[in-house]
Amino acid sequence: MRAKASDMHGKDCVKVAVRVRPFNKRERDAGSRCIISMVSSSIIIQDPRDSQNRRSFCFDYAYWSHSGFTKDQGGLCVPEEPGGRYADQDSVFQDLGEGILENALQGYNATLLAYGQTGSGKSYSMVGYGPNKGLVPKLCERLFQAIRENQDSRQCQVFFSMLEIYNEQVIDLLSRGSRTPGGLRVREEQQRGFYVEGLRTVPCDSAPQVEQLMEQGTRTRTTAATHMNANSSRSHMLIILQLKQIFSKESITKQSNINLVDLAGSERQRSSGSEADRLKEGTAINLSLTTLGNVISALADVAVGKKVVHIPYRDSILTKLLQSALGGNSRTVMIATLSPADICYEESLSTLRYAERAKRIQNRAVVNESPTERLVKELKAENARLLQRLSRLGQEGRRANDETKELRQLLTHNELQIRAIQTLWEQHLQEALKDWEQQYANITQERRMMQMHPYILNINEDAQLSGVVKLFIQEGEWDIGLCDSSQRSISIKGLGIQERHAVFRNEERRVTLTPLAESKVIVNGHAVSQTTELQHLDRLILGSNCTYLFIGYPSERGGDDWSRYDYDYFQSELAAAEGIHLGGSSVGSIQADPSLLAVFYDYIKLIPMVAEANQMSQELNKAVEFGLEIKNLALSDPKGHDLEKEIVVRVTAIGRKQVWIWSKAKFVNRKFLMEEVYQQHQAEKSEENRVEGLSTAALPRDKDPFWDPVEPLLLGTAHLWLQSLAFRISLEEQLEVMGSEGTEEAILQAQLVPCTSTGLPLGEDDILIDPSELLGRRLDFQLVLDQCCGLRWIKEARNRGVQIGLFDSSQPLYTPAVWHNVNPLLDHRVHFTSLHTSQRLLDYLQSSAVVLELWGLQAFRFSRAQLFSESSAAGLGEAEECKRFTEKRK
Repeated sequence: MRAKASDMHGKDCVKVAVRVRPFNKRERDAGSRCIISMVSSSIIIQDPRDSQNRRSFCFDYAYWSHSGFTKDQGGLCVPEEPGGRYADQDSVFQDLGEGILENALQGYNATLLAYGQTGSGKSYSMVGYGPNKGLVPKLCERLFQAIRENQDSRQCQVFFSMLEIYNEQVIDLLSRGSRTPGGLRVREEQQRGFYVEGLRTVPCDSAPQVEQLMEQGTRTRTTAATHMNANSSRSHMLIILQLKQIFSKESITKQSNINLVDLAGSERQRSSGSEADRLKEGTAINLSLTTLGNVISALADVAVGKKVVHIPYRDSILTKLLQSALGGNSRTVMIATLSPADICYEESLSTLRYAERAKRIQNRAVVNESPTERLVKELKAENARLLQRLSRLGQEGRRANDETKELRQLLTHNELQIRAIQTLWEQHLQEALKDWEQQYANITQERRMMQMHPYILNINEDAQLSGVVKLFIQEGEWDIGLCDSSQRSISIKGLGIQERHAVFRNEERRVTLTPLAESKVIVNGHAVSQTTELQHLDRLILGSNCTYLFIGYPSERGGDDWSRYDYDYFQSELAAAEGIHLGGSSVGSIQADPSLLAVFYDYIKLIPMVAEANQMSQELNKAVEFGLEIKNLALSDPKGHDLEKEIVVRVTAIGRKQVWIWSKAKFVNRKFLMEEVYQQHQAEKSEENRVEGLSTAALPRDKDPFWDPVEPLLLGTAHLWLQSLAFRISLEEQLEVMGSEGTEEAILQAQLVPCTSTGLPLGEDDILIDPSELLGRRLDFQLVLDQCCGLRWIKEARNRGVQIGLFDSSQPLYTPAVWHNVNPLLDHRVHFTSLHTSQRLLDYLQSSAVVLELWGLQAFRFSRAQLFSESSAAGLGEAEECKRFTEKRK
C-alpha cells in the first residue's frame, strides 16, 4: 500500500517515493528482462548476473508504472483493471502533489526533487507528456483552483520563475534579454538565505499562463543547449512558484516557495579501476550531484546522531539554492525514477542507494511571514504614530512649524511607499499579461503555419526538449545557417554550423536540400554532398549534431507515428551506416546479450559526442581526431572465452602520428573540458580581444584537454595454445595478431620447445603418448619468439616501435623494444620450469593458451618493460602454479 498524503504533514522528514517506468523502445528491442519487483512500499532489485544477489529497499511511497496499463482513445494511460497495481499520473499527484500544495497553502516552503538516470522517467513524472500531465502542471491547476475556492477569505498572488544550472552557471529561462556571461550570480541574505540575483519573476493568475511560461522556458533551454553545445542531461532545471496569501481579517500574510527540481541525469560512469588523469576530470561535470550526495550523506548522519562538523552546502550552486529544502525551512519530497531493465542494473541500484540516504534527512519547516507585508504594517503603524503627534501639536496650540512640516513630509513619504507596494502587483500582472498575449499570438501563428507549410522539427536527447523548435520552409529558396541578415534565411546555431550551411528549395510542393561547400549534412544516416529531395519524416543532421525531423506538407502526413523517431533512432542510423547495429547477420551486428547491448547503446550515445569533439578540434586547429572503437570485440582470454567488451575512443594526433586510447569515462569528462576551452575561445573571438600567445586555442600542454603524454598502446593479441606441451611435442606456429576489432596487426612467428633443464631440445624418444605420465615429474620448456612480420603500426609511421608482452604470468614479461622496422627479428627466448607437475597444471596445459600482447611504442621510446620489474619468478597458469615456475633468459 502507498502512504497517504496526510501522513506527510505530521513530520518534517524528507519523504521519498520511487517510481518504476515501462521499458522504452530501446529496451524492448533488446529483449530486456525486468529485474525489479515491488511489494507494498518495498523495492527489490536483482543482479542480472547473479540471481541469488537481491537487494531490498523500503520507501515512503512506491509506484509500479511498469506494466498493467492501457491507453484510452485520448492517449491517457490508465490501469487495465479497476484497482490494478498500475500507478498513473493521478495516483502520483494525489500522494505527492496534494501534500506539497497543502504545505504551501499553510505557509510552508515545499520542495519536490526528481532524481534518476537520464531516460528513467524524471521528466515524465514532473512535466508529463501529452494528455498524461505530470506533477508540475497538475499542481498549478490545483493551486489556482484552491485560490478561486478561497478568494473570499484571502487575496493570493503567484509568481513564477524558471532557471537552469549548467556547469555551475545559472541561466534564467524566462529572460527576455541576452544571456549574462558566466550566468546569474547567487547571493546570500540573512532573511532570504541563498537567492539568484536578477532572476526574472513573472506574476501569474491562471494555470494556462504558467504552462505557457513553461513552454517559453523550455524553448529557451533548447536554444541555449544547442548554442552552448551542452547536453540537457547534465543540467538541472528549477521551477519556483512563490505563493503570497493575504488574510485581511486576521491581518496575516503567508509567503511560501514551491521548488520543483528536475535534477541532472545521475549516470553512473563505468569505473576504469584506478585510472588517473592529469586533468581534474569530472570535477565540474557532476559537481552539483556529487555535492548534493555529500550534503544528503552528512544530513543523514546528523539524523542518526552522528557528529558532523561541516555540511557542504556552499560547494555548488545547486546545494546553495536547495539549502532550505535539505535540512532547512522546507517540507521536501524526492521522487526517484528507475528503469527496470537488466542493462540499467548499476544505475538503478545507485539511484536506490541515493534515495535511501535521502529519506533519513530531517528538516525544520516554519510558516513564513511576508517581509513586504511586514513593511506595509510597519509603515501604517508609523503613520498612525505620526498622526497622533500632529494631533497633539495642534491641540497644544504650539507653534512648531518646522516639526509639523517634517512630520507631514514623513507621513506623505510613507503613504507613497504603501501605495507603491500595493500597486506593484497590479503593474507586474499587467506586464505579464501583455507578454502572455504576445506569446499566445506567436503560438497561434505557429499552429497556422504548421497547417500550411513543411518544416523541420528539432529532436533532442531530452524528450521534453524535442519538438520545441519548428523552422518553416515556405515557397522559394531559403538559406539555413548562422546568417540572419537576409529576409530569406533560416537562422540556426550549433557546433559545425557554417554562415551559409545549406539551401532549402520549396518549388511545386517539392522540397530539396543542397549542402554548401565544407558543410556537413547527413540525411537518414548518410552524408550527402549533392542536392537531395526530402521525403516526409526524413532525418537531418546539420553540422556536428543539430538533429531535425523533416515534416512534409499536411497532405503527406497522414496518421504517421512520429514519436519513434527519437534521438536514439538518429544515432542508431549513424551506427548502422558504420556497420554497427542490433540483430542481423553482418559482421558488426550485436545480438541481444545484455553486456553487448550496453556496449551498443554506449556506442550510439558517444557518436554525437565524438562528432562534436572532432568539430571543436578542427575549429581550434588542434589537429586531433577522435574515433570510436569496441575494445575486445574480437579478443579472448587464455581459455578462448570472449573478453568483456567496452567502448573506447581512439585519439590520433594527425601531424605527430601519436595515438591514445581513452576510456568512455575519460573521454566524456575530457569533452566537457574541451567545451569549456571552446566556449572561452568563442567568447574571445566574438569580443575580438584575444591576446597573442594567451589564446585558449594554444593552451600549455599540461592544461590542454585534447592532448596527453604518449604512452604504449595495446595493438592486439595472439594465442599460442599449450596442448602440445602435455605430450612434450615441439610446436612452431605463425600466429595472427588480431586487433581489438578483428583487424590483422601483424604475423608473429613463435615456438614452444620442450627441453632439458639446461635448455637442450628433447628428441622424438621423449614424446609422451599419455599426458598423465607427466604427473609428479619435472617439466621444462622454452617459449621462442622469432620474428614479427607486416607490422601495420610501423607502416603507418616509421618512428614507432613495438615489443611483445607475455600475458597470464605472475609478472608481465616483455621482449626488448624494437624500432622503425616493419619485419623486426625478435630472437627472444624464455625458459620455464615446473619442478612438480600437478593435475591442475596438466589440465591448464591441455585447455589454455599463452596470450601474447603486441604493444605499440611511440616517439620517445618508452617501453612497457619500464613499468614492470622482470626480476622475479614468472610462469604460466594460475597464481599458485606460477609461483613454482622459474624464469631463465637467454
